Amino acid sequence: MKRFFSSCSFALATTLFCAASGSVLQAAEIRPKNYNTPIPVDVLTPDSVRTRVGTFNYFDGFPDAETKRLARRQVDLGRGIQTFLNFMPAASLEMLYVGHRDGYGMQPNRDIGLFDELMSSKSLWLTGNTDTVYASAFLDLSDGPVVVEVPPGTGPGTVNDAFFRFVVDMGGPGPDKGKGGRYLILGPGQKAPANTDGYFLATTPSKINWLILRGFLDEKGEPDTARTAFQNGLKVYPFVQRNNPPSNTFKNLTDWQVNTIHANNFKFYEELDDVIQREPSEMFSPELLGIASAIGIQKGKPFNPSFAQKKLLTEAVAIGNATARSILFSPEDPKAYIYPGKAGFWQTGFPGGSHEYLVNGGNGGRDMDSRTLFFYLATVNTPAMALELPGVGSQYAFSSRDGSGAYLDGSKTYKVNIPANPPANRFWSFVVYDPQTRSMLQSKEMPYPSKNNKRNPGMVKNSDGSTDLYFGPKAPVGKEANWVKTVPGKGWFGIFRLYGPGQEWFDRTWKLGGIEQL
Repeated sequence: MKRFFSSCSFALATTLFCAASGSVLQAAEIRPKNYNTPIPVDVLTPDSVRTRVGTFNYFDGFPDAETKRLARRQVDLGRGIQTFLNFMPAASLEMLYVGHRDGYGMQPNRDIGLFDELMSSKSLWLTGNTDTVYASAFLDLSDGPVVVEVPPGTGPGTVNDAFFRFVVDMGGPGPDKGKGGRYLILGPGQKAPANTDGYFLATTPSKINWLILRGFLDEKGEPDTARTAFQNGLKVYPFVQRNNPPSNTFKNLTDWQVNTIHANNFKFYEELDDVIQREPSEMFSPELLGIASAIGIQKGKPFNPSFAQKKLLTEAVAIGNATARSILFSPEDPKAYIYPGKAGFWQTGFPGGSHEYLVNGGNGGRDMDSRTLFFYLATVNTPAMALELPGVGSQYAFSSRDGSGAYLDGSKTYKVNIPANPPANRFWSFVVYDPQTRSMLQSKEMPYPSKNNKRNPGMVKNSDGSTDLYFGPKAPVGKEANWVKTVPGKGWFGIFRLYGPGQEWFDRTWKLGGIEQL
């Protein structure tokens, strides 16, 4: 049989256009040789097609061995990349779980971690803060429902499932409204007991779930009140033991050096495999599980890639990591920026305003880049962080660039202006982070790389009531009280937080200044 599509060598002047690459054809129906009827060109495949991954060669539509190899490799590479990007929330929560279990030595349903003296830069936690007293624990629902009792005065608190999806809020933004209460968390396939009076009910599709609560500093900027409230009133126990709940063990996590961040190399897939093996398959969609299964991660089967497969996946996760970092630190979506024209390059963690990252209420599907942006940056997924709730919860703005658009450099000195009367019913803060770990920037001189208007009452204000913060390896003369140390040879980015945000934040009548190099 003669080759009838050879680099677009046939031509029908009035009906056919062939792109130079041989990969785009537009034509009316033609009658190729050996066909009895006209055939739409759109359904035919040329004998040779050039692409960025190589040249595909065919005999009358039959791919040769090299074409098969090239195409298969590209698909497998793409699935490895998509596994990294799509399952990042699962791997992130898994490493929080592993960090608590193996690093802190904490058991689910029993041990509660408290940052008694606030979180410092020793902790490898995605964008943790220095401003609230964290109470952190894991719930294991494998053997039945679990009860969480939260004390009055608890700030924003949340339970997230093993895919980092929202389960329920507690404390201020939760149904207890900060008055305290008992929550009954039901796991996969578990039914509510006959009598649930006195409980706030919540259901989760996963066995492992993360409980994270925040307590506020007192008027002197001290953590004592919140710490005591948690120690005296926070309880976690299996529902079957409700009549005689066992005592919880509280651990001070402040000075521990524990990693809770997912890997950015091949180890990522091993972290994910642990999740898929443990959790019910129903918590993920079949399509999503199919992506992981295609690269060898499947429930009930060992993940044991060949040398060639491991090499391919190592490349895939490198591409995925580059993609995630680009989406986070240099997004193209205008919705990723808080102010028009990218003013100050201030970004939001929830482009589009949905904690589920839905476009037009789901009609446009899920904004995958927005989900990647958030989970590469942060933890704790709750509507309270995305919705306009004046006076409740918290709001965030982060920036990794100065006014010219250049990335922030730890060897240089910068200033940011916090205008007068920041709209924060409780307090505002500015914390500096390491772009590598997305955890607090480490330096020997400043274990708490931040400023907080409650914890740092000695900050000097300008005559107009605004506050200038300074960032650099050395404090500008006379600005020591308003200075946060940075590290030469390292980049940094900052997060501005408002707790109890006012309406002025949401309607943008109060606007944060940009980070300017001095």
